[in-house]
Amino acid sequence: MSKPAAIPPAPRPGDAGLRPVDAGWRQWIAENRLRQCTPTSMLDTMVKAGLDPAACEHAIQAMESDPAYLAALKFQQVHAKLVSVVANQQRLRELDPLYGHVEKRSRVSLNEFVDKYVVGSRPVVLTDVAHDWPAMTRWSPEDLRARFGHLEVEVQTERSADPNYEVNKLDHQRKTRLADFVDRVLAGGATNDYYLTANNEMLSRPGFAPLLDDIGSLPPICDRSQLARRASFWFGPAGTVTPLHHDTIMLCHTQIVGRKRWRLISPLQTPLLYNHFEVYSPVDMDRPDLDRYPLYAQATVLDVVVEPGETMFLPLGWWHQVSSLDVSLSFSYSNIAVPNEYRFDNPRITNW
Repeated sequence: MSKPAAIPPAPRPGDAGLRPVDAGWRQWIAENRLRQCTPTSMLDTMVKAGLDPAACEHAIQAMESDPAYLAALKFQQVHAKLVSVVANQQRLRELDPLYGHVEKRSRVSLNEFVDKYVVGSRPVVLTDVAHDWPAMTRWSPEDLRARFGHLEVEVQTERSADPNYEVNKLDHQRKTRLADFVDRVLAGGATNDYYLTANNEMLSRPGFAPLLDDIGSLPPICDRSQLARRASFWFGPAGTVTPLHHDTIMLCHTQIVGRKRWRLISPLQTPLLYNHFEVYSPVDMDRPDLDRYPLYAQATVLDVVVEPGETMFLPLGWWHQVSSLDVSLSFSYSNIAVPNEYRFDNPRITNW
């Protein structure tokens, strides 16, 4: 297997002629050596970036005996062991011939649900949860406009111009009347430019309480008394995409109107997803850049379309990218009656 090519840092403006190997470049050398890039590929990248070749060669050689780099090699060995442990656990799970298939089930008992899907950490689509929900016959964009159109909501807009729109979601928040947003969705066609997501927290407001009255039976694993404070509402056009990420809790997500495509990856394959910042992966599952993110090619992706009336159960830590195939109304809830608060030590690396 060939060594990975060195990835150059972002260009630095204002430099002319041969540049010295400063502290930033020395850090870059250490990072790329830890990625097992060859000294030759690193030297080539640095010279092409306008650095002095002799100084580059000296800096690359000096890194091999740098005390900080040698300490990092020890931590790298410990990290590699953990990566191998979770990779082996994933291999065992994939021995199941049905591993790559997301089941669609009805009449799942509480004990089976806990054992197989919660503790067993397997996604499942429940087909009978919403059979008695008034929402299934009542909710529509027109119903939202008629009942709640005068109320203000917070939506995400101008997402298309920002490749990191989910990481930067607070920058895209705008307030609008719900009636105006309904009209925009119905007139605008398929787009990812605007979306009313769970972050709006509108269900916590008294004016939207009637929406909760439209929710009927819940999965037996759920605590009805916690629904009002653990529920979220989603509304948007076809074409919206929630990019690849993982949640820090378990949840259920019921489709009321429209279909959504869910693509899921086991948390045991986190080392393949370049999770350098919080709960996000930079990999776009629609257009994966395998030159920059080659490990993603090893990930096993589960793919399922959730239809109206169906409920996705998302186990703890599962990575997912969700695409709306139609104008979509969805209701998600995390009032799971087992421990559902977990700590993740998320990285916050923004320059890697």
